[in-house]
Amino acid sequence: MKKITFIPAKNSLKNTGKLKVSAYCRVSTERETQKSSIDLQIKYYTDLIQANPEWDFAGVFYDYESGLRKEKRNGLDSMLKKAYRGEIDYIITKFISRLSRNVLDTLTIIRSLKLKGINIYFEKENLNSLEAEKEIDIAFNGVLAQEESRNLSENVQWVYKRKFERGDDFVGKMHMGYKRDNDEWIVVPEEANIIRKIYQLYLEGSTLQQIKEYLEEHQIKTATGKETWATAVIQKILKNEKYKDDSLLQKTYTEDFITSKKSKNDGQRERYYIMNSHPAIITAEAFDKVQEEMSRRARLVRKEDGTVESSTSKYNGKYLLGNLLVYGCCDTSYRRRTERGKVVWRCATRIEKGKDVCSYSPTIDEKWVQNVLGEQICENGVYDEEVARNKADRIFVFSKNLEIRCKDESMFSIKFIQNKM
Repeated sequence: MKKITFIPAKNSLKNTGKLKVSAYCRVSTERETQKSSIDLQIKYYTDLIQANPEWDFAGVFYDYESGLRKEKRNGLDSMLKKAYRGEIDYIITKFISRLSRNVLDTLTIIRSLKLKGINIYFEKENLNSLEAEKEIDIAFNGVLAQEESRNLSENVQWVYKRKFERGDDFVGKMHMGYKRDNDEWIVVPEEANIIRKIYQLYLEGSTLQQIKEYLEEHQIKTATGKETWATAVIQKILKNEKYKDDSLLQKTYTEDFITSKKSKNDGQRERYYIMNSHPAIITAEAFDKVQEEMSRRARLVRKEDGTVESSTSKYNGKYLLGNLLVYGCCDTSYRRRTERGKVVWRCATRIEKGKDVCSYSPTIDEKWVQNVLGEQICENGVYDEEVARNKADRIFVFSKNLEIRCKDESMFSIKFIQNKM
């Protein structure tokens, strides 16, 4: 006869001693009103936990960050690590949205803690994460919080668009050469002289590297007070239309409200160009001359003997694409690299300065761009380097597409699908 022994389930919250209890708080910004809110929440939860004789205080954790992403939320990260080490048994938070406004992150967190037998109690919703039948309620409330964030994001974008249409600019950190008094742009004379010097040096023939060396030799500091200049910063100054009193609005846009990933606006969204929006530092004539000079230099091709000539003539470089590919946002040439057995082309600024300096430029697969050239400008859709050499004038690379500009002034725009690396 079978002998059956009943083994009762363990109470996941049961502990040999007191429950180690912590709390989590979050606000979106560090504005004074929200700092006060955090201070009040910390005091409330500290008093609440310490007043319970069956609980041991395991800390109150907090963040000043968006609830849509787990990244940069050091308080949440510290609390979870402490919980995974067995130093927390029970977590209290005010709302589901305080833990996260991303429903996937919410479910991932509560499920990972559930595996350790750790409960999260959401006060407003009166929900315990360890109760299996309550997960659907938590998910539903998480969806509501996420949709609330989506609506807020869309409303903010709508407000920005209306202001752009009226010509109102949004400037956080002011550009070098200016300060702001309420809505008025004011020229800072000392900084404005540095900007004018940079333009002067460039028009006199100096390279970006030579301008950098000049500024550093003369102990001229950057807008942030640094003694070392980056050539990318100098290039941005030379391309910034604001120095001739104009403003191009909505240069970037947010692709996804959850990730807040920003992309360069190459035409995916409306843009607004406002003339005479503030006092000029550089004359329009000087600014336009600099843009023309940048374009001319970008078209120069270095020959094998060390001399240079315009790319409108026959190419002499070792690799054709080295004379064609240029990042459209800064006129920087592309360089050939071999990575994991594949030949790719990457923006020179990104190679030299890193992704933080050049975050939008895509890496281009050589085979793919050759196939594109074959389909667009070569006979029978097959890539022929000699045909491409004779027909193609420039290939501008943007974050979402290529622009192939031909010597006969025709142009083709090709969107990336799975070819950007």
